[in-house]
Amino acid sequence: MAELSKWWKVLAGKPLDPLDPETRHAIAVAPVLAWVGLGADGLSSSCYGPEEAFLALGAHTPLAVFLAFATAATVFIIAVGYNQVIELFPTGGGGYRVATALLGPRPGLVSGAALLVDYVLTVATSLASGVDAFFSLLPVGAQAFKLATELVLVALMTGLNFRGMKESILILMPIFLGFVVLHLGLISYGIVAHADHLGAVVPDAVGEASKLSQVVGPMAVVAILMRAFSLGGGTYTGLEAVSNNVNMLAEPRVPNGKWTMFYMATSLAFTAGGIILLYMLWNAKPAEGQTLNAVVFANIIDNLGLGSDFARHALLASVLAFEAGLLLVGAQTGFLDGPAVLSNMAGDYWVPRHFRDLSTRLVRQNGVIVMGIASLLILLWTHGQVAVLVVLYSINVFLTFSLSLFGLCIYWWRHRHEGGQWIVRLALSVLGFTVTATVLVITLFEKFTSGGWLTVLVTSAVVGVCFLIKRHYTETRAELAREDELFAGGPPPVDANRIRPLDPAQPTAVVLVGKHRGVSMHALLWVERLFPGHFKNVIFLAVGEVDAHSYEGQEALHRLQNAIGASLRYYVGHCHRHGLAADSRVAFGTDPVREFMKLAEAVLEEYPNSVCFASKLIFRQVNFLTAWLHNQTPVELQARLHLRGRQMVLLPMNVP
Repeated sequence: MAELSKWWKVLAGKPLDPLDPETRHAIAVAPVLAWVGLGADGLSSSCYGPEEAFLALGAHTPLAVFLAFATAATVFIIAVGYNQVIELFPTGGGGYRVATALLGPRPGLVSGAALLVDYVLTVATSLASGVDAFFSLLPVGAQAFKLATELVLVALMTGLNFRGMKESILILMPIFLGFVVLHLGLISYGIVAHADHLGAVVPDAVGEASKLSQVVGPMAVVAILMRAFSLGGGTYTGLEAVSNNVNMLAEPRVPNGKWTMFYMATSLAFTAGGIILLYMLWNAKPAEGQTLNAVVFANIIDNLGLGSDFARHALLASVLAFEAGLLLVGAQTGFLDGPAVLSNMAGDYWVPRHFRDLSTRLVRQNGVIVMGIASLLILLWTHGQVAVLVVLYSINVFLTFSLSLFGLCIYWWRHRHEGGQWIVRLALSVLGFTVTATVLVITLFEKFTSGGWLTVLVTSAVVGVCFLIKRHYTETRAELAREDELFAGGPPPVDANRIRPLDPAQPTAVVLVGKHRGVSMHALLWVERLFPGHFKNVIFLAVGEVDAHSYEGQEALHRLQNAIGASLRYYVGHCHRHGLAADSRVAFGTDPVREFMKLAEAVLEEYPNSVCFASKLIFRQVNFLTAWLHNQTPVELQARLHLRGRQMVLLPMNVP
């Protein structure tokens, strides 16, 4: 066990102190690092999104110039919308929180479910595309090993994310920067090399559109362009990532969030739009076992005049290797944002509260594990086929975009009387909503029978499960709230003369308490009833669990500390009023079991004639949900104490 713990520390890193203000500063991410960690998904989508869009044009490749400009413009339209989200929701939460706050909890749930499925597909699509790019360098016979490679990479990425956001970004940063530098150079050269033809690009596109319009009609031309534009919808994935993780950025968060969005939008618009232009200018054609990017960059490198075949192959290998590497970095967004969405949904009781838990490295570890496992399953089901994954991917991306931008439309309309630039922001939100909703409808219609139905089915299933979870939590919380009301308020008044000193030689009840006063008082009252007059001392042990919500800022931590302090004073006051000697001990940390064990062992050492007590919720209808949705801290503590020869009694509390 000790050896396993040692290896886990090597993998995850040294524990961090959540109460130390320096810790927050140490893990906060600057805009450039956030661009790497959160923007890689968007930038990596240029490795597959433009290809899907360009191929959808078929033989009408001159129209690609319209597609390139529309792609770049759409990136900025969506980015401007999410800049507003960053302003309105500086604590993070992104599309889920926007939809919940501005449209209501049910649209928020739909947005959250879509995001969860989307981020699983982010990991799967990015890794599958990265492996495709890398295998473009290898013989066709090597294709049989692609799926196994993808599965291994998922496992490695899952392990990497246990270390924390900043560390994982720093490890992957050289890959990101290498991609940016190489693609900036090659795209610029590829366009400049056709400088003498650039003047004819727009007239040729207009001529192609006019000729096609005479044959099939103007609306058919618009339909062709919109279909291609929609099928390239995967290009815009990841633009919402910053708004989900604003709380992880260095101060000042809002300006830094906007700078990050600017870096993301500029790099993605240039890369995606530029690559579409390259396809057209260099007359790129699909080749077996190669991506279209591999084909076009090979043509550009051949045109550089490097002299030797080795130099040309080496440069092409570097380009494709960095593409593969960036797609791997792009998967990082799923591992960062998926757990963040789960955590926010857990705060509203749509998913198990365990997704709010933090590891010793202050990572939403349970969410990371879920993202990894779900990505493995989707890769196995689709056999890592990027064309299938992109279809599944883009539907939910634009569902979330549309809900967020529609929420912003409603927000600015409701605040139209408050002055300022509301009309401009409303217009931008309406434009963004119109674009994203149109793409969503076309993509859903076009690809529903080709796999889009599965996205709808899975997202609907997630929504259904969330409703069941929320109903259970709502009923349980209502019952516990009624119990808490019986013991609300401050500590009861006590005559100072009745306060007895603690005597370590006397029998001592060690009562482990939680955040619900009703549950904790239930344990104390049962101790008094079951052992009348036996215990002379009562020691209350409390642990303030630092989870993702309580770690949102110093104010949240102070609220947690104040709430636990007030409850402990209430329990001690109750004992003093009844003539019992009492005291309390408290600790704060991310692992309640470990912190409780430290407190219990110290108290049991000081008070050898002690017995530990805690309440355990007993549900009248026991099923899978009841065991899964509630932590088993009391049971685990009892088992650990029994192994050490210590006594602990669990006092059942019935819950309907």
